[in-house]
Amino acid sequence: MFFQLSRNDLTRRKPPLVLIHGAGGTHQHWPAVLRRLPDWTVYALDLPGHGRSEGEGCNTVAAYREVIFEFCEAQGLERVVLAGHSMGGAVVQDFALHYGGRLAGMVLVGTGGKLRVAPAILDGLLSDFDATARQITEWCHGPLATEQQKRIYLKQLLQESPTVVHGDYAACDAFDLRADLPSIHTPALTICGSADIMTPPKFSEYLAQHLPDARLHLVPNAGHMVTLEAPEDLVETIAEFLRNVP
Repeated sequence: MFFQLSRNDLTRRKPPLVLIHGAGGTHQHWPAVLRRLPDWTVYALDLPGHGRSEGEGCNTVAAYREVIFEFCEAQGLERVVLAGHSMGGAVVQDFALHYGGRLAGMVLVGTGGKLRVAPAILDGLLSDFDATARQITEWCHGPLATEQQKRIYLKQLLQESPTVVHGDYAACDAFDLRADLPSIHTPALTICGSADIMTPPKFSEYLAQHLPDARLHLVPNAGHMVTLEAPEDLVETIAEFLRNVP
């Protein structure tokens, strides 16, 4: 399922923004102000098997890439800006590699060219989902996160299927596009919280160094859920990037 808002006729002449959440997430992991960005058409997706979307989740980044391609085809979106958080950022990179001509730009938030997952998470998601979800919640949030934000995150995560979440993390663990980054010429904005322990800043720095047309923005003291911990900073930075998209 996707959630879309078009502000005015001007937005139809700009490439729309498509938001792709991370492992075990939903469209609500993007701040509401970004989902309702003025003067822009924004699509916020729930990937299959997540949130309000039916179907089964995938266990490879390539499969999710094809979901996004099929969505763009179904909506008649010939050229878009893709923004991906964590696993969503892996999907965006893979989309750029295979369908670069369809992209006007890409925003990579809290992600990397390789996303290795600790075996304890992969095993725990199937053996003790509740305890592992609680550990993920702690690792995903930094100093700026409130206890309420953590509670909301955990509640949503526990509502997801353990099999779907495990598939997401397995997809991340198998993802490695580092050798292909120099061939991706899509203009890119990389964003990371300086206190992110899931995908540390060095991951985003690597992207910025190896993608031919990329710039890096670090958000002080934010963790992996920089999207909700520092929404004002995030939205301002993305909006500036969008204004310069041809």
